[in-house]
Amino acid sequence: MSGTKDTALERVSKVMAARGLCSRREADQWILQGWVLLDGKKILELGTKMMPHQILTVAPAAQRAQRQWATVLLHKPIGVVSGQAEEGYRPAVQLVTAENRWREDPTKGGWTPALTRGLAPAGRLDIDSTGLLVLTQDGRVARTLIGADSTVEKEYLVRVSGHLSAQGLKLLNHGLSLDGRALRPAQVDWQNSDQLRFILKEGRKRQIRRMCELVGLRVTGLKRVRIGNVRLGALPLGQWRLLGEEEHF
Repeated sequence: MSGTKDTALERVSKVMAARGLCSRREADQWILQGWVLLDGKKILELGTKMMPHQILTVAPAAQRAQRQWATVLLHKPIGVVSGQAEEGYRPAVQLVTAENRWREDPTKGGWTPALTRGLAPAGRLDIDSTGLLVLTQDGRVARTLIGADSTVEKEYLVRVSGHLSAQGLKLLNHGLSLDGRALRPAQVDWQNSDQLRFILKEGRKRQIRRMCELVGLRVTGLKRVRIGNVRLGALPLGQWRLLGEEEHF
């Protein structure tokens, strides 16, 4: 009987993340702040578990803190890395400055140093690729875009050289594997004589370049133009804007 009860127990932080309240790391921070309640009582111990019938709530202070989290949309240039600096290349977060903010950004609020605190990429773009890169302080956004169960579409415009047969195009859409693992179905079609459009629901390392190599193509330019419902639009190269309250991936 005790084994059945143990099986039903789940960590509070895991439940909070599964419900989309925040990330597991943020859940632990909220618990330490005293912002998480179980059946109306504060829990202060990390690793606390709960039963399915118990009522989980968060304090208004947590919700206020959450509303202050920022998500930045950056038009990443070539030669900038998405995450940590490497081999002398600048990390994308260093472009999030007052000077680089898009003058036509329709969102409210100005730049402050706090904007870059804890700002991390939710997904990657290769150093030799350009386009829409998302950096966020919000664990919910990161989970939506790069969680293991994410199915958010990413759209790319890809310039290529080489010959692509009808069978090759069919394989790009479905049938290729990387590192011994089958790729999810994609949408790939010609935009003009040397440019393909890729719509993917996953993001393996250098995935598009490697897919193209498998069908005899070489990528000469790659630009991400959309993530979910959010488009790069007219955002200039090297500049950024905030994600609007009405925008959702």
